[in-house]
Amino acid sequence: MSRIARYLLLFTLVSIMIAAPVAAGVVSNDSVQPGVTTPAIVKISTYVVDFNRFDLLAGTVGVDFYLDMASDTPVTIDDLELMNGEISSISIIKNTSHETEYRIVAILTAEPDLSRFPFDQHRIFIRLEPKYKSEQEMVLVTDPAEDILDPEADLPGWTFTSVTSSISNSSYVTDEIPFSRAVFAYGIERDVTSTILKFFLPIMLIIIVSLASLLMKVSSRLGLNASMFLAAVLIHWRVADNIPLVAYATFLDLFMITTYATLVMVLVSGILILKYTEDNDTARIKQVHYWSLRLIPAISITMYFLLFLVFLIRPALS
Repeated sequence: MSRIARYLLLFTLVSIMIAAPVAAGVVSNDSVQPGVTTPAIVKISTYVVDFNRFDLLAGTVGVDFYLDMASDTPVTIDDLELMNGEISSISIIKNTSHETEYRIVAILTAEPDLSRFPFDQHRIFIRLEPKYKSEQEMVLVTDPAEDILDPEADLPGWTFTSVTSSISNSSYVTDEIPFSRAVFAYGIERDVTSTILKFFLPIMLIIIVSLASLLMKVSSRLGLNASMFLAAVLIHWRVADNIPLVAYATFLDLFMITTYATLVMVLVSGILILKYTEDNDTARIKQVHYWSLRLIPAISITMYFLLFLVFLIRPALS
């Protein structure tokens, strides 16, 4: 064998030895690489017919709504779960291979923020999430333009302010693949006119009568002031009885503290006048009357002004 032939044979053997492992590696990688799964895209929208029985004490609200689900793969209500409530009844409106529609009646759990009570604002949520499939298997999509609140929907004592929808991810175990969650939010606020007429008007009349009694120098006004104080306590108790106990001061609490402070100052001035009347101390009676008439209304008005100023500056629910 010639030298050239030997070199060609050696080059061929070396090439085969190098190429064989590389080829084997390529085949091995292709054989173990898992297939990529495309998640099912489910477009959901809601049409709320009505809300009812908004109970602040229980933290619940009833809802009657339509749920529309559209996807390239078959999907039903059994694939979803209502995360913040319990479904009472379900009726099938439409059922095709790519779209299903249901009418649902449910009881939702509410999350009331009462810091601004009785001018409180809240958001009612409908939270839907796949029951078993993570976001690698199912992804929810919403379109805010298709989420509708019926114009005739009515929640007595409340006014609807907004309708929004969003998508978020939620996981329940560390390092767990999250679930896609659709959140529909409906903003409500308490009717201001009703609140003023039923609560603030009676309280303001009590305050006006109590402050007006400062014009009287006679000790008999003490009975009037005591009755005004009792009336304020009863109104406060009646209104506060409609809301749950919370671990923070509401606007109602701060307003009534200011009211009680005003009434106590008026009561103290009446007690002093009664004492000095029994002592026949005319000079002291005139002095108490003079300073009460000037200081108590000024202090009371200042406290109410600061209270409402803080209330207006503090941002409302977004």
